[in-house]
Amino acid sequence: MPIVNDRILTVNAGSSTVKFAVFETAGFRADDPASDPPGAALRGAIDGIGAAPRLTARDRDGKTVIDKSWPADAGHGTEDFLEELLRWVESDPVDRLVAAGHRIVHGGPDFTGPVLVDDAILRALDALCPLAPLHQPQNLAPIRALRKLRPNLPQVASFDTAFHRTMPPVATRLALPRAFADQGIRRYGFHGLSYAYIAGSLARHDPALAAGRVVVAHLGNGASLCALRAGKSVDTTMSFTALDGLVMGTRSGAIDPGVLLYLLQAKGLTPADLEDLLYHRSGLLGVSGIASDMRKLQESDDPAAEEAIDLFVFHAAREIAAMAASLGGLDGIVFTAGIGEHSPEIRRRISDRAAWLGIRFDPSANASGGPRLSTADSPVGVWVIPTNEEAMLARHTLDVLAEIQAA
Repeated sequence: MPIVNDRILTVNAGSSTVKFAVFETAGFRADDPASDPPGAALRGAIDGIGAAPRLTARDRDGKTVIDKSWPADAGHGTEDFLEELLRWVESDPVDRLVAAGHRIVHGGPDFTGPVLVDDAILRALDALCPLAPLHQPQNLAPIRALRKLRPNLPQVASFDTAFHRTMPPVATRLALPRAFADQGIRRYGFHGLSYAYIAGSLARHDPALAAGRVVVAHLGNGASLCALRAGKSVDTTMSFTALDGLVMGTRSGAIDPGVLLYLLQAKGLTPADLEDLLYHRSGLLGVSGIASDMRKLQESDDPAAEEAIDLFVFHAAREIAAMAASLGGLDGIVFTAGIGEHSPEIRRRISDRAAWLGIRFDPSANASGGPRLSTADSPVGVWVIPTNEEAMLARHTLDVLAEIQAA
């Protein structure tokens, strides 16, 4: 039976979850990189790694096609789960897996675009683990597993930091002695795959706005803003790490460095204690004492929940103004990611606080999910656009394969 469907596996690995998707390459238009990519033929996750692992996946119609669990004490690792996934993906003889694309949080100062992974690249990415100790090792684990399982399968690494390499030097510099900058200590920015997708998607929704000055609000458990001029990053709220900037689910966002010195020197916290506090016990969870999930906080009548929400909104609106200053004005705002896409109340509250920038908000459009949330005569256009990091991974992977074939 002839092979008719070439497929790409995309992998987005966290500490306890590996999200994945499978795309058919034929749906991507090589002549138009900004074209809307096809929906994934398969999408799912491996949850509970290190506890009670479970592999689930749905096809493009939403039908569950994989649902397998492992006992908590089975001692299985990422390689076992990926082997099970590959067995299903490769089960149909008319389908062929041609490559895998991976989201890598940190590309450091050298990786400015997607690359084909080989031994030297993997060593270089390992060397960047100190810059993202809670993310980078987890990102690299599936690459190693697939190299064992399918040694001839091309694998491509795409970087969350790469999109922000268009930022001017003044936006990347930290006010530290110059020797530290020479060591790679600078503002990098993250969520780049999401911002790249939104830049292309906005060009399809509103080409004139996409050519102007836009702030994209990627609001989820991890949250950041990006200032786009003609679709290119000129500033962002995350910095050397994914801790900086906005209030997040469990991360503090921007904080006075003096507070950290005080906690170390006067309160006796160790560096490990401080890392745990800033990454896992702060943000919405820390302020509310209830949850990191915005949905649960909005359902709560506890005053502490409202305080956490108000702080989230306050910081988001304030930093939108800062991004507008970096742009020299503002033509539009785009909300995306979990909270940005699914919480009309948060979109409204942030837009109300930022109304002085020229926003004329349309409550009925917001309630119905947009995609345009501002009135027709609003000087600043407001949109909500779902992000699709997996589609960007697939496109980057295809681009690298095309470069290899053309060489």
